Amino acid sequence: MTVVVGYIPNKYGEAALEAGITEVRRRGGDLVVVNASRGDALVDQKYLGEAGVADLERRLVGAAVPASVRHGLGSDVADAIIDAATEMGAELVVIGVRRRSPVGKMLMGSVAQRVLLDAPCDVLAVKPG
Repeated sequence: MTVVVGYIPNKYGEAALEAGITEVRRRGGDLVVVNASRGDALVDQKYLGEAGVADLERRLVGAAVPASVRHGLGSDVADAIIDAATEMGAELVVIGVRRRSPVGKMLMGSVAQRVLLDAPCDVLAVKPG
């Protein structure tokens, strides 16, 4: 059983990561953490650098769950998460979502919306405490 987490280095990504670790401990199996970027900006604050990936990998070792990190550039972040879930035969995808205005609720973030609609398995959407 595999749990895939869409991770960005902020409170939403942290909420998703913690929920993913909890689910792997509860269900057993492996955790796959996906951090991706379209690479269309010179500096993407949601994309981890080499030091950020190394720090994340150390944290996962400390969490004592079987885990790996997928990190890369692609044409679409949602595709990177969905592709990982499909390739790994994931049982669950975990994503962080943010609070939205009434209009924003109709137009959820494009990555979150695509993952919720297109993932090949259940999706757990979490928000920070």
